Amino acid sequence: MTRSDTVVVLTALDLEYKAVLRHLYDVEIRHHKAGTRFQVGTTACGANGRIALGLTGVGNQSSAVIAERAIQEFSPVATLFVGVAGSLWPKPELGDVVVAERVYAYHGGTSEDGGLKARPRAWEAPHAISQLAHQIDRTGEWRRRLPAGSRSINVYFGSIAAGEIVQNSRLSREALWIRDHYNDAIAVEMEAAGVAHAGHLSGTRVGIVRGVSDRADGSKNTGDDSEWQPVAAANAAAFAVHLAEQLLNEGTGDAMPPNEPDPRTGNTVYNFSSGQVGIQAASVSGSSVSMSGGGAVPSGDLFALLAALRTQIADDHTRDRFEDDDTFKASQHELAAAEDALRESGGQRTSKAVLALKRLGGLVVSEKARRLIALAIAAVRELP
Repeated sequence: MTRSDTVVVLTALDLEYKAVLRHLYDVEIRHHKAGTRFQVGTTACGANGRIALGLTGVGNQSSAVIAERAIQEFSPVATLFVGVAGSLWPKPELGDVVVAERVYAYHGGTSEDGGLKARPRAWEAPHAISQLAHQIDRTGEWRRRLPAGSRSINVYFGSIAAGEIVQNSRLSREALWIRDHYNDAIAVEMEAAGVAHAGHLSGTRVGIVRGVSDRADGSKNTGDDSEWQPVAAANAAAFAVHLAEQLLNEGTGDAMPPNEPDPRTGNTVYNFSSGQVGIQAASVSGSSVSMSGGGAVPSGDLFALLAALRTQIADDHTRDRFEDDDTFKASQHELAAAEDALRESGGQRTSKAVLALKRLGGLVVSEKARRLIALAIAAVRELP
């Protein structure tokens, strides 16, 4: 069976949808036969596949239907639901990101003479997605996607409660019900249970990523929504798109032995961390990069090489190869500067990108990262 090259990302609200769409390039429309529209694109970092973005509308029922429809249409590597949520405790704070370790459908119960008795229903996050999300949080690499000027954002892992009402009280019967029966829930929303159930029925991995836009405590109002919903949606989208990209990268190829000739081409191969991309004048397969001579490098493939470099830098940071966190952050800044320069038009983009990559070379310490920088500089210089 051929492995899918798509991650489905679903949102309930237009502002959440637009927050994800800002990270996609080369977007095309795809129509489901029942009328649902998806926008399918790639990320600027050269991921090995596509993100199919869809809008579900509000509520667990509609999210379940659209999730099932998306899964049948794309047979995705995973399905992610992304958007805003209310915080049930003082932390997470407004703007923070919550990744679900489990999802509760909290409205299940039976009404008896002694009151409403809970009939809990829950879905655990897939282990592989949970582990990858924790790794992404540790490296901090996803933060380069945050809007300029963003404050320090924390990522929380825990349970999310999904019901059928907008929760805006700490004293209501529903609020007390959640605290009594789902006390470990740290955020509340209205769609995750539907998506989780659709994933369960189809055997598809599901991840839930939410940005905190209110405190679900009676303070929610239109003014606060207009201020915090876009912020929370942008933060959740940044994390989720990076998660989707890594899910795609991890799902392809096998690494070749380090620094050995590729038996197919005779070119020297350099290994880095996971992912599979290919570029003209350099080829990247599994975890490997090889260089051959001649030819201009397509810009999309160059972004793929830069994505490989970013992955190696993140791995170096995980292995404590940087002098300190400031040096690691500076390396991320220079790599982002190189990417930004390459997106520009005009004659200065090549020189700007090379200069940023040279500065990056003074920050990294591993031989693998330096080799990738050398490959990137050579590729940039081949650009028309």
